[in-house]
Amino acid sequence: MFPNSENPPDIWAPLHLELGVNTSFGEGCYMNFNCTILDIAPVTVGARTLFGPGCQLIAVGHPVDDHAKRAEGWEIAHPITIGDDCWFGAGAMVMPGVSGGDRCVVAAGSVVTRDIPSGSMAAGVPAVVKRALPPSPF
Repeated sequence: MFPNSENPPDIWAPLHLELGVNTSFGEGCYMNFNCTILDIAPVTVGARTLFGPGCQLIAVGHPVDDHAKRAEGWEIAHPITIGDDCWFGAGAMVMPGVSGGDRCVVAAGSVVTRDIPSGSMAAGVPAVVKRALPPSPF
């Protein structure tokens, strides 16, 4: 879950994990309090990515069209991949199968249902790209 490094992730309690074994964080990540990760499928977070309080990374759902399987508790999992140097505002939610490119920013309270390109800012329910971000000075 955590890299062997001199700059490990800074994760504030409580962190709610479904499994934990399918989640990996890059160096220098920050996750504020009361975040949730449902990691039935892999959840991969790049280096120096920031999460505000109450963010959720949800890599699993239930069948929509098959009531019998849903009633039996079947789950469908899809991986989440988030790049380096991203920022997810308070209460942002990332849904199954979504990728966030390097340096993407997601506004507070947004629900990410589609991939967010590198170097862009997205907001809304569902989240849509609002604009491109300037190149990084680093």
